[in-house]
Amino acid sequence: MIQSVNSIPAFDIRQQYISIEAEVSAAVLEVLASGRYIGGPVVEGFEQQFAAYTGVTECVACNSGTDALSLALRAFDIGAGDEVITTPFTFIATAEVISNLGAKPVFVDINATTFNLDVEQVEKVVTPKTKAIIPVHLFGQPADMTALIDVAQTHNLIVIEDCAQSTGASWVGQKVGSIGHIGCFSFYPTKNLGACGDGGAIATNDPEIAKKIRMLRNHGQKTNYLQEEIGVNSRLDALQAAILQIKLRYLSMWNNQRRQVAAHYHQFLSQIAGIIPPQELAGGMGVWNQYTIRVLENKRDLVRTQLQERGVNTMVYYPYPLHLQPVYKHLGYVVGQLPVAEQACHQVLSLPMFPELSVEQQNQVIYSLKDSLS
Repeated sequence: MIQSVNSIPAFDIRQQYISIEAEVSAAVLEVLASGRYIGGPVVEGFEQQFAAYTGVTECVACNSGTDALSLALRAFDIGAGDEVITTPFTFIATAEVISNLGAKPVFVDINATTFNLDVEQVEKVVTPKTKAIIPVHLFGQPADMTALIDVAQTHNLIVIEDCAQSTGASWVGQKVGSIGHIGCFSFYPTKNLGACGDGGAIATNDPEIAKKIRMLRNHGQKTNYLQEEIGVNSRLDALQAAILQIKLRYLSMWNNQRRQVAAHYHQFLSQIAGIIPPQELAGGMGVWNQYTIRVLENKRDLVRTQLQERGVNTMVYYPYPLHLQPVYKHLGYVVGQLPVAEQACHQVLSLPMFPELSVEQQNQVIYSLKDSLS
Protein backbone atom coordinates (compact mmCIF):
# COMPACT_ATOMS: atom_id res chain seq x y z
CA MET A 1 0.00 0.00 0.00
CA ILE A 2 1.28 3.50 -0.90
CA GLN A 3 0.60 6.04 1.79
CA SER A 4 -1.14 9.22 0.73
CA VAL A 5 1.41 12.05 0.50
CA ASN A 6 -0.87 14.88 -0.54
CA SER A 7 -4.50 15.29 -1.41
CA ILE A 8 -5.02 14.91 -5.15
CA PRO A 9 -7.81 17.02 -6.68
CA ALA A 10 -10.13 15.59 -9.30
CA PHE A 11 -8.95 18.44 -11.54
CA ASP A 12 -6.62 21.38 -11.00
CA ILE A 13 -6.86 24.37 -13.35
CA ARG A 14 -4.54 26.52 -11.23
CA GLN A 15 -1.40 24.71 -12.37
CA GLN A 16 -2.26 25.38 -16.00
CA TYR A 17 -2.72 29.08 -15.30
CA ILE A 18 0.58 29.31 -13.44
CA SER A 19 2.41 27.83 -16.45
CA ILE A 20 1.14 30.58 -18.79
CA GLU A 21 0.52 33.38 -16.29
CA ALA A 22 2.85 35.90 -17.92
CA GLU A 23 1.33 35.42 -21.37
CA VAL A 24 -2.23 35.62 -20.06
CA SER A 25 -1.52 38.75 -18.00
CA ALA A 26 0.03 40.51 -20.99
CA ALA A 27 -2.86 39.59 -23.27
CA VAL A 28 -5.49 40.69 -20.74
CA LEU A 29 -3.76 44.03 -20.16
CA GLU A 30 -3.55 44.58 -23.90
CA VAL A 31 -7.29 44.05 -24.29
CA LEU A 32 -8.05 46.31 -21.33
CA ALA A 33 -5.89 49.06 -22.83
CA SER A 34 -7.55 48.69 -26.24
CA GLY A 35 -11.05 49.54 -25.06
CA ARG A 36 -12.45 46.83 -27.38
CA TYR A 37 -14.14 44.49 -24.91
CA ILE A 38 -17.02 43.12 -27.01
CA GLY A 39 -16.27 41.75 -30.45
CA GLY A 40 -13.44 43.25 -32.44
CA PRO A 41 -10.17 41.85 -33.81
CA VAL A 42 -9.28 39.69 -30.80
CA VAL A 43 -12.54 37.74 -30.98
CA GLU A 44 -12.36 37.52 -34.76
CA GLY A 45 -8.76 36.33 -34.53
CA PHE A 46 -9.70 33.57 -32.13
CA GLU A 47 -12.59 32.48 -34.37
CA GLN A 48 -10.21 32.15 -37.32
CA GLN A 49 -7.63 30.24 -35.29
CA PHE A 50 -10.18 27.88 -33.77
CA ALA A 51 -11.74 27.19 -37.18
CA ALA A 52 -8.31 26.28 -38.54
CA TYR A 53 -7.58 24.06 -35.53
CA THR A 54 -10.92 22.26 -35.84
CA GLY A 55 -10.64 21.89 -39.60
CA VAL A 56 -13.66 23.94 -40.66
CA THR A 57 -14.12 27.14 -42.63
CA GLU A 58 -16.37 28.93 -40.16
CA CYS A 59 -16.33 29.51 -36.41
CA VAL A 60 -18.80 31.66 -34.49
CA ALA A 61 -17.86 32.39 -30.87
CA CYS A 62 -20.65 32.74 -28.33
CA ASN A 63 -21.39 32.99 -24.61
CA SER A 64 -21.37 29.29 -23.65
CA GLY A 65 -21.53 25.72 -24.84
CA THR A 66 -25.23 25.71 -23.98
CA ASP A 67 -25.82 28.71 -26.22
CA ALA A 68 -23.80 27.03 -28.96
CA LEU A 69 -26.21 24.08 -28.95
CA SER A 70 -29.26 26.32 -28.86
CA LEU A 71 -28.01 28.52 -31.70
CA ALA A 72 -27.17 25.44 -33.76
CA LEU A 73 -30.70 24.08 -33.40
CA ARG A 74 -32.18 27.47 -34.28
CA ALA A 75 -29.93 27.78 -37.31
CA PHE A 76 -31.65 24.69 -38.74
CA ASP A 77 -35.12 25.93 -37.74
CA ILE A 78 -35.68 23.12 -35.26
CA GLY A 79 -38.53 23.89 -32.89
CA ALA A 80 -42.07 23.02 -31.87
CA GLY A 81 -43.26 19.63 -33.11
CA ASP A 82 -39.79 18.40 -34.02
CA GLU A 83 -37.89 15.53 -32.41
CA VAL A 84 -34.16 15.40 -31.71
CA ILE A 85 -32.40 12.15 -30.81
CA THR A 86 -29.74 12.34 -28.13
CA THR A 87 -28.23 10.55 -25.14
CA PRO A 88 -29.67 10.28 -21.62
CA PHE A 89 -26.17 10.08 -20.15
CA THR A 90 -24.85 13.63 -20.31
CA PHE A 91 -25.27 17.03 -18.71
CA ILE A 92 -28.81 18.43 -18.83
CA ALA A 93 -27.80 21.22 -21.23
CA THR A 94 -27.81 18.85 -24.21
CA ALA A 95 -31.50 18.06 -23.78
CA GLU A 96 -32.45 21.35 -22.17
CA VAL A 97 -31.80 23.35 -25.33
CA ILE A 98 -34.06 21.00 -27.31
CA SER A 99 -36.90 21.48 -24.83
CA ASN A 100 -36.41 25.25 -24.61
CA LEU A 101 -37.12 25.51 -28.34
CA GLY A 102 -40.33 23.51 -28.03
CA ALA A 103 -38.90 20.38 -29.62
CA LYS A 104 -38.90 16.93 -28.02
CA PRO A 105 -35.73 15.13 -26.89
CA VAL A 106 -35.81 11.44 -27.77
CA PHE A 107 -33.37 9.46 -25.66
CA VAL A 108 -31.42 6.45 -26.88
CA ASP A 109 -29.36 4.09 -24.73
CA ILE A 110 -25.59 4.23 -24.64
CA ASN A 111 -22.71 1.95 -25.52
CA ALA A 112 -21.42 0.21 -22.39
CA THR A 113 -17.80 0.64 -23.44
CA THR A 114 -17.65 4.29 -24.50
CA PHE A 115 -20.68 5.83 -22.68
CA ASN A 116 -21.64 7.38 -26.04
CA LEU A 117 -24.80 6.83 -28.09
CA ASP A 118 -25.46 3.23 -29.07
CA VAL A 119 -25.71 3.76 -32.80
CA GLU A 120 -27.65 0.53 -33.31
CA GLN A 121 -30.48 1.99 -31.20
CA VAL A 122 -30.67 5.33 -33.01
CA GLU A 123 -32.40 4.21 -36.19
CA LYS A 124 -35.10 2.43 -34.14
CA VAL A 125 -36.49 5.71 -32.79
CA VAL A 126 -36.48 7.74 -36.01
CA THR A 127 -39.96 9.02 -36.90
CA PRO A 128 -41.31 11.48 -39.49
CA LYS A 129 -40.91 14.16 -36.81
CA THR A 130 -37.20 13.49 -36.28
CA LYS A 131 -35.09 16.39 -37.50
CA ALA A 132 -31.69 15.95 -35.92
CA ILE A 133 -29.28 13.83 -33.88
CA ILE A 134 -27.06 15.28 -31.17
CA PRO A 135 -24.26 12.85 -30.37
CA VAL A 136 -22.21 13.82 -27.32
CA HIS A 137 -18.50 13.01 -27.42
CA LEU A 138 -18.60 12.25 -23.72
CA PHE A 139 -15.57 12.49 -21.43
CA GLY A 140 -13.46 13.40 -24.47
CA GLN A 141 -14.15 10.17 -26.39
CA PRO A 142 -15.52 10.53 -29.94
CA ALA A 143 -18.76 8.80 -30.79
CA ASP A 144 -18.91 6.45 -33.78
CA MET A 145 -19.44 9.21 -36.33
CA THR A 146 -19.15 6.95 -39.35
CA ALA A 147 -22.22 4.96 -38.32
CA LEU A 148 -24.11 8.05 -37.12
CA ILE A 149 -23.54 9.90 -40.39
CA ASP A 150 -24.81 6.85 -42.28
CA VAL A 151 -28.04 6.87 -40.26
CA ALA A 152 -28.41 10.62 -40.68
CA GLN A 153 -27.95 10.49 -44.43
CA THR A 154 -30.41 7.62 -44.76
CA HIS A 155 -33.11 9.64 -42.98
CA ASN A 156 -32.06 13.15 -44.06
CA LEU A 157 -31.25 14.26 -40.51
CA ILE A 158 -29.08 17.10 -39.23
CA VAL A 159 -26.09 16.05 -37.10
CA ILE A 160 -25.15 18.51 -34.35
CA GLU A 161 -22.02 17.39 -32.51
CA ASP A 162 -21.84 18.20 -28.81
CA CYS A 163 -18.08 18.63 -28.39
CA ALA A 164 -18.20 20.32 -24.98
CA GLN A 165 -15.81 17.79 -23.45
CA SER A 166 -13.84 16.79 -26.52
CA THR A 167 -11.99 19.70 -28.10
CA GLY A 168 -9.14 18.17 -30.09
CA ALA A 169 -10.50 14.62 -30.20
CA SER A 170 -10.77 12.98 -33.60
CA TRP A 171 -12.60 10.23 -35.43
CA VAL A 172 -10.73 8.45 -38.24
CA GLY A 173 -8.30 11.36 -38.36
CA GLN A 174 -10.93 14.10 -38.53
CA LYS A 175 -11.45 16.39 -35.55
CA VAL A 176 -14.81 16.28 -33.82
CA GLY A 177 -16.94 19.28 -34.61
CA SER A 178 -16.00 19.09 -38.29
CA ILE A 179 -17.74 15.80 -39.12
CA GLY A 180 -21.45 16.56 -38.75
CA HIS A 181 -23.32 19.58 -40.07
CA ILE A 182 -22.22 21.65 -37.10
CA GLY A 183 -20.10 21.30 -33.98
CA CYS A 184 -20.74 22.94 -30.61
CA PHE A 185 -17.96 23.64 -28.10
CA SER A 186 -17.78 24.77 -24.50
CA PHE A 187 -14.90 26.76 -23.02
CA TYR A 188 -16.03 26.34 -19.42
CA PRO A 189 -12.89 26.53 -17.25
CA THR A 190 -12.62 22.76 -16.63
CA LYS A 191 -12.76 21.82 -20.33
CA ASN A 192 -9.64 20.83 -22.26
CA LEU A 193 -9.65 24.31 -23.78
CA GLY A 194 -11.03 26.36 -20.93
CA ALA A 195 -11.54 30.09 -20.57
CA CYS A 196 -11.42 32.02 -17.30
CA GLY A 197 -15.20 32.16 -17.32
CA ASP A 198 -17.95 31.04 -19.68
CA GLY A 199 -17.50 30.77 -23.41
CA GLY A 200 -18.48 28.66 -26.39
CA ALA A 201 -18.24 28.33 -30.15
CA ILE A 202 -19.98 26.85 -33.17
CA ALA A 203 -17.96 25.28 -35.99
CA THR A 204 -19.29 24.56 -39.48
CA ASN A 205 -18.35 24.40 -43.14
CA ASP A 206 -21.63 26.04 -44.17
CA PRO A 207 -21.19 29.81 -44.61
CA GLU A 208 -24.95 30.46 -44.71
CA ILE A 209 -25.48 28.68 -41.41
CA ALA A 210 -22.59 30.64 -39.90
CA LYS A 211 -24.08 33.89 -41.16
CA LYS A 212 -27.43 33.06 -39.60
CA ILE A 213 -25.84 32.19 -36.25
CA ARG A 214 -23.88 35.46 -36.23
CA MET A 215 -27.17 37.28 -36.65
CA LEU A 216 -28.99 35.24 -34.00
CA ARG A 217 -26.25 35.66 -31.38
CA ASN A 218 -26.48 39.45 -31.76
CA HIS A 219 -30.18 40.07 -31.13
CA GLY A 220 -31.21 38.89 -34.59
CA GLN A 221 -29.71 41.86 -36.38
CA LYS A 222 -27.47 42.02 -39.43
CA THR A 223 -27.13 45.77 -39.13
CA ASN A 224 -27.58 47.85 -35.99
CA TYR A 225 -31.16 48.35 -34.86
CA LEU A 226 -32.65 46.39 -37.77
CA GLN A 227 -33.91 43.01 -36.52
CA GLU A 228 -34.70 40.19 -38.94
CA GLU A 229 -35.40 37.51 -36.32
CA ILE A 230 -35.82 37.29 -32.56
CA GLY A 231 -32.29 36.68 -31.41
CA VAL A 232 -30.30 36.51 -28.20
CA ASN A 233 -27.32 38.23 -26.64
CA SER A 234 -24.62 35.54 -26.81
CA ARG A 235 -21.18 36.99 -27.41
CA LEU A 236 -17.72 35.90 -26.33
CA ASP A 237 -15.90 38.65 -24.45
CA ALA A 238 -12.62 39.86 -25.95
CA LEU A 239 -10.86 39.10 -22.65
CA GLN A 240 -11.88 35.46 -22.89
CA ALA A 241 -10.95 35.31 -26.56
CA ALA A 242 -7.47 36.65 -25.77
CA ILE A 243 -6.97 33.99 -23.09
CA LEU A 244 -8.28 31.26 -25.39
CA GLN A 245 -5.89 32.31 -28.16
CA ILE A 246 -2.98 31.67 -25.80
CA LYS A 247 -4.35 28.39 -24.52
CA LEU A 248 -5.05 27.14 -28.04
CA ARG A 249 -1.28 27.20 -28.69
CA TYR A 250 -0.79 24.68 -25.90
CA LEU A 251 -3.88 22.54 -26.40
CA SER A 252 -2.25 19.75 -28.43
CA MET A 253 0.50 19.42 -25.81
CA TRP A 254 -2.01 19.35 -22.95
CA ASN A 255 -4.16 16.78 -24.74
CA ASN A 256 -1.10 14.60 -25.30
CA GLN A 257 -0.31 14.83 -21.60
CA ARG A 258 -3.87 13.72 -20.82
CA ARG A 259 -3.41 10.76 -23.15
CA GLN A 260 -0.20 9.83 -21.34
CA VAL A 261 -2.00 9.89 -18.00
CA ALA A 262 -4.79 7.75 -19.45
CA ALA A 263 -2.25 5.26 -20.84
CA HIS A 264 -0.60 4.97 -17.42
CA TYR A 265 -3.97 4.38 -15.79
CA HIS A 266 -4.84 1.78 -18.45
CA GLN A 267 -1.63 -0.15 -17.89
CA PHE A 268 -2.34 -0.79 -14.23
CA LEU A 269 -6.10 -0.52 -13.81
CA SER A 270 -6.76 -3.24 -16.38
CA GLN A 271 -5.22 -5.66 -13.88
CA ILE A 272 -7.50 -4.69 -10.99
CA ALA A 273 -10.63 -6.76 -10.37
CA GLY A 274 -13.91 -5.07 -9.61
CA ILE A 275 -13.68 -2.22 -12.08
CA ILE A 276 -13.96 -1.68 -15.83
CA PRO A 277 -11.59 0.96 -17.24
CA PRO A 278 -12.80 3.12 -20.15
CA GLN A 279 -11.83 2.22 -23.70
CA GLU A 280 -11.44 3.99 -27.02
CA LEU A 281 -13.21 2.74 -30.11
CA ALA A 282 -11.02 1.75 -33.04
CA GLY A 283 -10.78 4.85 -35.20
CA GLY A 284 -11.22 7.23 -32.30
CA MET A 285 -8.61 9.35 -30.57
CA GLY A 286 -9.87 10.68 -27.26
CA VAL A 287 -8.59 13.64 -25.29
CA TRP A 288 -9.64 12.43 -21.85
CA ASN A 289 -11.51 15.35 -20.34
CA GLN A 290 -12.43 12.71 -17.76
CA TYR A 291 -11.04 9.26 -17.05
CA THR A 292 -14.18 7.42 -15.96
CA ILE A 293 -14.19 3.85 -14.69
CA ARG A 294 -17.08 1.57 -13.78
CA VAL A 295 -17.06 0.22 -10.22
CA LEU A 296 -18.93 -3.10 -10.06
CA GLU A 297 -21.03 -4.84 -7.39
CA ASN A 298 -22.68 -1.64 -6.13
CA LYS A 299 -19.43 -0.52 -4.50
CA ARG A 300 -19.03 2.84 -6.26
CA ASP A 301 -19.99 5.08 -3.34
CA LEU A 302 -18.00 3.01 -0.84
CA VAL A 303 -14.93 3.06 -3.06
CA ARG A 304 -15.29 6.79 -3.55
CA THR A 305 -15.38 7.37 0.20
CA GLN A 306 -12.33 5.19 0.75
CA LEU A 307 -10.42 6.98 -1.98
CA GLN A 308 -11.19 10.31 -0.39
CA GLU A 309 -9.88 9.00 2.94
CA ARG A 310 -6.65 8.18 1.10
CA GLY A 311 -6.40 11.70 -0.33
CA VAL A 312 -7.79 10.92 -3.79
CA ASN A 313 -10.69 13.13 -4.86
CA THR A 314 -13.08 11.90 -7.53
CA MET A 315 -16.24 13.02 -9.32
CA VAL A 316 -19.46 11.30 -10.37
CA TYR A 317 -20.75 12.28 -13.81
CA TYR A 318 -23.74 11.66 -13.96
CA PRO A 319 -25.75 10.16 -11.06
CA TYR A 320 -29.19 10.52 -12.71
CA PRO A 321 -30.05 9.71 -16.34
CA LEU A 322 -31.90 12.44 -18.19
CA HIS A 323 -34.85 10.29 -19.23
CA LEU A 324 -35.71 9.70 -15.55
CA GLN A 325 -35.25 13.30 -14.41
CA PRO A 326 -38.41 14.85 -12.88
CA VAL A 327 -38.43 17.52 -15.57
CA TYR A 328 -38.90 14.81 -18.24
CA LYS A 329 -41.52 12.77 -16.43
CA HIS A 330 -44.08 13.85 -19.05
CA LEU A 331 -42.16 11.98 -21.75
CA GLY A 332 -43.20 8.69 -20.17
CA TYR A 333 -39.89 6.90 -19.79
CA VAL A 334 -39.77 4.24 -17.08
CA VAL A 335 -37.00 2.61 -15.05
CA GLY A 336 -35.37 -0.16 -17.06
CA GLN A 337 -36.17 1.34 -20.45
CA LEU A 338 -32.59 2.47 -21.11
CA PRO A 339 -30.74 -0.02 -18.93
CA VAL A 340 -27.12 0.64 -19.91
CA ALA A 341 -27.37 4.36 -19.14
CA GLU A 342 -29.20 3.64 -15.89
CA GLN A 343 -26.55 1.17 -14.80
CA ALA A 344 -23.77 3.58 -15.71
CA CYS A 345 -25.26 6.22 -13.41
CA HIS A 346 -24.77 3.82 -10.48
CA GLN A 347 -21.27 2.68 -11.45
CA VAL A 348 -19.27 5.54 -12.97
CA LEU A 349 -16.45 7.19 -11.09
CA SER A 350 -14.13 9.78 -12.63
CA LEU A 351 -10.56 9.62 -11.37
CA PRO A 352 -8.20 12.62 -11.16
CA MET A 353 -7.38 13.79 -14.68
CA PHE A 354 -5.49 16.90 -15.76
CA PRO A 355 -2.33 17.43 -17.85
CA GLU A 356 -0.09 18.27 -14.91
CA LEU A 357 -0.96 15.13 -12.91
CA SER A 358 2.43 13.72 -11.92
CA VAL A 359 3.44 10.06 -12.19
CA GLU A 360 3.69 9.99 -8.39
CA GLN A 361 0.11 11.23 -8.11
CA GLN A 362 -1.06 8.77 -10.76
CA ASN A 363 0.50 5.93 -8.79
CA GLN A 364 -1.15 7.17 -5.63
CA VAL A 365 -4.51 7.01 -7.42
CA ILE A 366 -3.82 3.52 -8.77
CA TYR A 367 -2.68 1.98 -5.52
CA SER A 368 -5.35 3.74 -3.48
CA LEU A 369 -7.98 2.33 -5.81
CA LYS A 370 -6.46 -1.13 -5.56
CA ASP A 371 -6.49 -0.92 -1.75
CA SER A 372 -10.09 0.29 -1.75
CA LEU A 373 -11.19 -2.73 -3.77
CA SER A 374 -9.25 -5.34 -1.79
